[in-house]
Amino acid sequence: MSTAILTGQPVPGSSIESELRSLGFDVHLASDATDAETLLARVPAGERVAVVDARFVGHPHALRLGLTDPRFPLAAVPGAVTARPDARQALTRAMARENSGDCGPAHGGAPSVAAVDSLADRITAALDADGADVHRPELGSLVATVPADPQARNEARQAVAAVDDEAVRLKSAVKARDGFVTTFLVSPYSRYLARWCARRGLTPNQVTTASLITALIAAGCAATGTRGGFVAAGVLLIASFVLDCTDGQLARYSLQYSTLGAWLDATFDRAKEYAYYAGLALGAARGGDDVWALALGAMVLQTCRHVVDFSFNEANHDAAANTSPTAALSDKLDSVGWTVWVRRMIVLPIGERWAMIAVLTAVATPRITFYVLLIGCAFAATYTTAGRVLRSLTRKATRTDRAAKALADLADSGPLAEAVSAGLRGPARGLPGFTAPAVALLGGAAVVATAALTGFGGPWPLVAALAHVLTSALAVARPLKGALDWLVPPFFRAAEYGTVLALAAHADVNGALPAAFGLVAAVAYHHYDTVYRIRGGAGAPPRWLVRTVGGHEGRTLVITVLAVLLTAAQFKLALTVLAVAVALVVLVESIRFWVAAHQGGAPAVHDEGEPA
Repeated sequence: MSTAILTGQPVPGSSIESELRSLGFDVHLASDATDAETLLARVPAGERVAVVDARFVGHPHALRLGLTDPRFPLAAVPGAVTARPDARQALTRAMARENSGDCGPAHGGAPSVAAVDSLADRITAALDADGADVHRPELGSLVATVPADPQARNEARQAVAAVDDEAVRLKSAVKARDGFVTTFLVSPYSRYLARWCARRGLTPNQVTTASLITALIAAGCAATGTRGGFVAAGVLLIASFVLDCTDGQLARYSLQYSTLGAWLDATFDRAKEYAYYAGLALGAARGGDDVWALALGAMVLQTCRHVVDFSFNEANHDAAANTSPTAALSDKLDSVGWTVWVRRMIVLPIGERWAMIAVLTAVATPRITFYVLLIGCAFAATYTTAGRVLRSLTRKATRTDRAAKALADLADSGPLAEAVSAGLRGPARGLPGFTAPAVALLGGAAVVATAALTGFGGPWPLVAALAHVLTSALAVARPLKGALDWLVPPFFRAAEYGTVLALAAHADVNGALPAAFGLVAAVAYHHYDTVYRIRGGAGAPPRWLVRTVGGHEGRTLVITVLAVLLTAAQFKLALTVLAVAVALVVLVESIRFWVAAHQGGAPAVHDEGEPA
C-alpha cells in the first residue's frame, strides 16, 4: 500500500480523495504543513508516499503518471509530488525546509514558491533546489493544475471534460516508434486487449508467459510436418506476437514496470523465435528434408544482427560530441513520411519478420521459409551495419570509459584471451585505431573459413582457432574506444557460431546439426543475458561465469579440438553434452540473478529499445 498526504483547504465536491484511493493510495488528511510533516514521519519506510494538494484538478491518468510510475525515485505534476522508499530522505528534507521557512531561491535564481501557494509544489521546488532528479511526465493534453480561485477551478474542470482521459491512456499505451506491421495491423486492437487484461488484474509478466507458451505450441505444430500443422503454426505465431505487443502495452497502460518484466519480455522473444526455427526444422525432417543448417544459419544471422545493434548503441549512447553528417541525413529522411515506413520495414523488425515467417509457414515449405528469411535478414543486416559504419567513420565522438567497458563485457573474452592480452597491452598502444576490429575480423574469418573449407577431423581449424585466440587477445588489449571498435563483439559472435555451424555440417552425421543448434542457442542466451544486464544497469555477468563457460575464444578452441580428436558420432555427442552443460550453468545463474534482483527491489525499467 502507498500513502498519500492530502494538504490544503478541502474543496466541496472534489473527487481527489477517491481518485487517489483508486490508484492504490491510503489517504491521510493534513490540516497544515506541520501536520503533513508529522504524517510523513509516520509512514513506514518501505512505502511510497505522495503529497497532494486537496485543490488539485486534473485527469486521473495525469495523477497516475505523476504518482505511480515505479521507474522514478522522485516524480511530480502540478499539485502533487511523490517519492519511492529510496528517495524518502530527500522528500523529508525538502518538507522540513518548507516548514522551517528556509525556502530560498532554487538553483539558477528561480523562486521556489509556486504562483499558487501549494505545499506539494513548494516541496517540488525545494527538491529542485537541492539538485534532486525529479521526473515530470509529459502530460500532453492531460490536465493537472491547482486553481487559484473558483473561476480558474471552473475553467480547469471544463478543460478536463474536454479531453477523454481513457482515450489518451489507450493511445499512450502504444509504443511511439514501431514497425509498420505492429503499428497498423496489431496495435489498433491489441491496446484494447491490454485494457481487458488490466481490468481483470492480469500482469504484463503473465501475458509475456502466455505469449511464450503460444509460440512453443506453434513450434510444436510446425514440428508435425503436416500442412495442417504448418497452417496452425502460422496462426499461433501471429497470436503469440499479438500477445507480445499486448504485454508492453499493458505495462504502459497500467504502469506495471519492473526489471524482471523487462528481462522476461526480451528473453522470451528470442526463445520464441529460435524455438520456432527448431520446430520448422523438425517438421521438415519428418517430410524428408534436412534444413537444420538453414535453421542454425538463421539463428546465427539474427543473433549477430542483434549484437551489432547492442554494441553500436552501447558504444554511442553516452558519447560526447556525438554528431555526424550521416546521422543528419538519416534524420532528414525521417522527416519525409513515406521514407520512415520504408526504412523501418527493410530492416525486417520483429513484426514484419514474424508475419513473413507465419505466412510462409502456412503456404510454403520450411526450406523456402528459411531461404526467404536468410535473404531478408542478410539484406537488413547489410543495410543497418553499413549505415552504422558510415555514421561511425563520419562521427566526431569521444567515447567514455563506461562504453569501453560495456563493449569489453559484450566481447565475452575468456581466460585465454585475458592472459594473452595482458602481455600485449604495451605493443597494442602503438597500433592504429582500426586494429581491434581488423584483427577480430581476420582471426574470426580465418577460423570459420578453415572449418568450412577443410574436411572434418583435419588440423587446420585447430591451427586457425589458436591464431584466433591471439587475434582476440590483441583486439581487446586496449580499451575499445575506436570509431569501429563496436564491431569487435559481432565479429567474435560470428566467428564462434560460424565455426560450430561449419564443423557440425562437415561432420555429416545425423543429429550433429541439431546438437550444434542447441549449443549455439545456449551460448546465445548467455550473450543476450549479458546485454540485458548491462541495459538494466546491473553490469555484466560475474567473471566466474564467463571463465566457467570458457569465453568465446575458449569455446571455439574446444570445439576445434573435439573435431580433431573425435569421430563424427562422438563429436555429435560432445556437442550435445556441451550444449546441456552451458545451458545449465548460464540459465541457473541468470534466473538466480534476475529473481534476486526483482525481490531485492531493483529499479524498475521498461526497455522500449528498437524494433528487433
